[in-house]
Amino acid sequence: MALRLATTTSVYDSGLLDQLLPPFQKATGIQVEVLAVGTGQALTLAARGDVDAVLVHAPDLEAEAVRQGHLAEGFCLAQNRFLLVGPPEDPARVREAPTVLEALRQIAKTQAPFVSRGDRSGTHVKELALWKEAGVTPTPPWYLESGAGMGQTLVLAAEKGAYTLSDLATYLTVGKKRGLVALYERGDPLLINQYSYYVALKGKNPEEARRLRAFLASEEAARLTAGLKVEGQSLFQPLRGRCILPPGGSR
Repeated sequence: MALRLATTTSVYDSGLLDQLLPPFQKATGIQVEVLAVGTGQALTLAARGDVDAVLVHAPDLEAEAVRQGHLAEGFCLAQNRFLLVGPPEDPARVREAPTVLEALRQIAKTQAPFVSRGDRSGTHVKELALWKEAGVTPTPPWYLESGAGMGQTLVLAAEKGAYTLSDLATYLTVGKKRGLVALYERGDPLLINQYSYYVALKGKNPEEARRLRAFLASEEAARLTAGLKVEGQSLFQPLRGRCILPPGGSR
């Protein structure tokens, strides 16, 4: 029986699992079936016992799932950052914003088009938290929802000449190729994006899930994670369990 792993579309689209899973499967003989969904859906699958493990990036949702007894043995695998991307013309002048919150206020003030994932993914949860902290309630017609994964959302943003919030890895692998530009990517602590692995307590293959966790904690996995690059830029920084929480985050 295959180990079922629910992970985010951003992890899947980045190619990280293509780096990590083949050596694990070769060493252990354990096959891994990957389900690429938003974090919210991944946690729902874990709560139902439909997957054996999750790799997700929404600390508050993860903490709630742990409290409810759905997840355990959390491990901080890697991090990168969120960034605001959009059209090169930058009609809202996001490049000039001193903070990411001010950048969002400028988008709202100018009613420049913004595409939200709208899917309760980790990126969507982060985006909503940023709007709230900025004191803005985004509304149509300038605020759109894709209801899709990160890659598809970036494609839609490019088609609409719109802004969106993206993780670094999917922007570099998808969004940049579509002509979107990284307009706000400074080292704002609000934009930390951390990916964590958990064993699903209702899963059918707990021992296999623990063996994958052990592999992800290895030096080999850290090397493979750090080695995933686009145009010489690393997509992820391995953490090997050293959790770095964003402001207001919990685990």
